Amino acid sequence: MAAIRRQLNCTFPKEKIRDPVLYLLGRQFNVIPNIRRAQITDEIGIVLLELEGEQSEVDKAIEYLRASHIGVEVLTAG
Repeated sequence: MAAIRRQLNCTFPKEKIRDPVLYLLGRQFNVIPNIRRAQITDEIGIVLLELEGEQSEVDKAIEYLRASHIGVEVLTAG
């Protein structure tokens, strides 16, 4: 299968800002996370994230983010 790229708008709640979520994402799933833009405060983190990998791995990574209570809006699919 060919690799795909998806851009996501992720919203990290206060309690997740300091967690190594993106590091774990890259380790746990066969995806390459690429931070395209980020705005982090003490209260919230907003990250424009690009994930690259096999579609099934990207889908699993997105579900992992959602299960981790991170808001995920898929901006591009493909």
